[in-house]
Amino acid sequence: MPSTLHLGESGEQARILPDEHDDGWVLEIGGAIQSHVDLADPTRIRYEYLRRMATVLDACRPAGQPIRVLHLGAGALTLPRYVQARRPGSAQTVVDLDRELPSFVLSALPLPEGTDLTVLIGDAREELENLAGQRFDAVVLDIYTGMDAARHLTGRDFYAELLQALTGDGVLLVNIGDDAGLHFLGQQARALESACAAAGLSGAWTLADSTLLEQAQAGNIVLAAGGALAVPDPEALRSTLLAAGPHPAAVLDPVQTAALAARR
Repeated sequence: MPSTLHLGESGEQARILPDEHDDGWVLEIGGAIQSHVDLADPTRIRYEYLRRMATVLDACRPAGQPIRVLHLGAGALTLPRYVQARRPGSAQTVVDLDRELPSFVLSALPLPEGTDLTVLIGDAREELENLAGQRFDAVVLDIYTGMDAARHLTGRDFYAELLQALTGDGVLLVNIGDDAGLHFLGQQARALESACAAAGLSGAWTLADSTLLEQAQAGNIVLAAGGALAVPDPEALRSTLLAAGPHPAAVLDPVQTAALAARR
């Protein structure tokens, strides 16, 4: 397999390398490690924010029940591998801007047998528009997000479009990467709260390392929203998500998320 690939869209070099710390593999883009994959155990997720996303998916449907998932951002397909392992028969769609990346990853790190995965190449928002009319049990936005992110992939209107792509009891998961101070998180949490209000939903949940939130440190935070989280007992859901970790964990319900956003 090729160990290095030039990505035409981003201009970066992509490499797949054995992990230095275990038997897994890592995808490196532009010199930075982006993803970790354990082919022997796809349910083992190293990165905390992805682990928190997986926890929400686990909490939103009975164990083993297949779901339809739209992944905006491919990476090394860590989360699609997890979904297939935990929910065989799930139908998954992945969108990535770099044409060469998915085939590069799949040739080096094959998916589990039986995986139903459709790969679309293009801009996430444009491909979402092309999928209009389709509904997903989960939509995962895991594209670089930060103050200098592509503006059309952030904000109230885009989040409204993502929520519209969900089934009535679906869940939207957004990876927010932010700098110290978490000002971008506050901005995007308010935008998602506004989109939720327009859609008749209660608001956004926040999942993160508790120390990161308490000290407003740089890092990755997950925002979650959708009908799947509109449960009769939000505190019970919060307790379930907290217990699942990884620890130290913080899980904020929509009221707590709004309060956090107001401080940022």
